[in-house]
Amino acid sequence: MDFIKLERVGNMTVLTLNRPDCLNAWHTAMRAEIMQVLREAATDPAVGALVMTGAGDRAFCAGQDLNEARDFDGARAETWIGEWETYYHLLRSFPKPLVMALNGTAAGSAFQVALLGDIRVAHEGVKMGQPEINAGIASVTGPWIMREMLGLSRTIELTLTGRMMTARECHQLGLIHHLVAPEEVRARALAIAAELAAKPPVALRLDKQRFQEMTEAGFRDAMKAAARLHHESYESGEPARMMQAFFAEREQRRHAAR
Repeated sequence: MDFIKLERVGNMTVLTLNRPDCLNAWHTAMRAEIMQVLREAATDPAVGALVMTGAGDRAFCAGQDLNEARDFDGARAETWIGEWETYYHLLRSFPKPLVMALNGTAAGSAFQVALLGDIRVAHEGVKMGQPEINAGIASVTGPWIMREMLGLSRTIELTLTGRMMTARECHQLGLIHHLVAPEEVRARALAIAAELAAKPPVALRLDKQRFQEMTEAGFRDAMKAAARLHHESYESGEPARMMQAFFAEREQRRHAAR
């Protein structure tokens, strides 16, 4: 594995997103590695639960690596959404406990992936949100997930402002289940994963299956809409212009810091 690290702790697998130099932002190759682990862990009787976290202390994951998406056109954006549909389906259908150990920022698609886990553990420094509008990118799958958990009013506010929520706000809203000290995130996540892995496995699998069934129609509708709206978004050229401005501003900050 080039972009993730795997560790076995008892009957639990710890999957660490391992691109700390870019805040663990993911690209196609990284997601392919994660999907391989999900497929294998789902059928491996030696794996009782999976914990996902990020390398370093700055970010769980900054979301999509913009270097990969900066030159997309409408057709590539549609294909790209199909890749995300496969990834999200594997997370949603994972039959074993999936615990997110959040050790920093979870933005955009990383926020969505965090919400697709069963239990979320975080510390005060964590920030989560859906800032895609600030990059000129239409937000479709994120609002679907948020509406399921928060209702439409808060989903509209978070989507249109693109603001990042503090860990305290996320905890109050129920998006973060356990708020602990930074040095305790991993241990608490492992303890919760071990507790869930000790539950009757058939009952747990069937409970998770039913949660997936309850939301499946909405999920597929969101992905279909995402393909359509991302095609229009990227064809407009707006994401490319916003990302170009982002990279130019970042380069200016780097020169100023020298």
